[in-house]
Amino acid sequence: MRREVRTAVFPAAGLGTRLLPASKAVPKEMLPIIDRPLIQFAVEEAVAAGCDTMVFVVNSSKQAIAEHFDREHELEATLAQAGKHDLAELVRTVLPAGVKAVFVQQEQALGLGHAVLCARHAVGDEPFAVLLPDDLCWNPEEEVLAQLTRLARTNGGSVVAVEEVPRDQTHRYGIVSMDEHDRLLGVVEKPRPEVAPSTLAIVGRYVLSPRIFDLLEKTGTGAGGEIQLTDAIAALLVEEPVYACRFEGERFDCGNKLGVVLATLHFALQDPEIAEATRAFMRDS
Repeated sequence: MRREVRTAVFPAAGLGTRLLPASKAVPKEMLPIIDRPLIQFAVEEAVAAGCDTMVFVVNSSKQAIAEHFDREHELEATLAQAGKHDLAELVRTVLPAGVKAVFVQQEQALGLGHAVLCARHAVGDEPFAVLLPDDLCWNPEEEVLAQLTRLARTNGGSVVAVEEVPRDQTHRYGIVSMDEHDRLLGVVEKPRPEVAPSTLAIVGRYVLSPRIFDLLEKTGTGAGGEIQLTDAIAALLVEEPVYACRFEGERFDCGNKLGVVLATLHFALQDPEIAEATRAFMRDS
């Protein structure tokens, strides 16, 4: 697979139970890190990697995501009339020109694999990216998804992002084994620490062959009673090469409270308007 990746899929139909009650009325993907919601970071990363079609897999209660990426002409006009042209432009370009948003419903929360499968008709027969918005990945030199797409163009095949995790946390991830060329030999979903094949965990960035859809159709329920994307990847690597990308950059697990706090502090310290006050607060606390 050496074709360009133009479509990015954002599974965003989960309940976000680790962030209740904040995620009761506000989708966790819309929770702000300073002044941008999590989903915005993921979309900007996909655009930087060359994607121009954004497929959002949502449920009926997540209209806020569609509203965020829709044009708000009244707000834009109000800001422009007040002379706040920079803010008007910021609101206008939440979804950049030439980038299309597609929304797909996931009627039941049947797992990440099922969410990806729901996007099949929107993706078509092309390689595509999957970004989990609550995994906030950051590298200002080269975005993490761009690192994956570059590896896919170089080697062919699918690519998954991996990072080292403590062995006592392997039960939270899909854990991979691979050869000396970083080609996957196997993947196990949420293994106990004593049987985990390594401590390299798949995190929320993927570049996948469209063959994955056929395999997801055949994948039964796995860990947690859900259709696991890692089970389909395990079947895919028997047929086609799948590579691990030990990406460069930061990853914040914003599906939990600590991750949100750490991401907020990270970006606060990079914001020239509030960095000094943030450092002072941290120093004096």
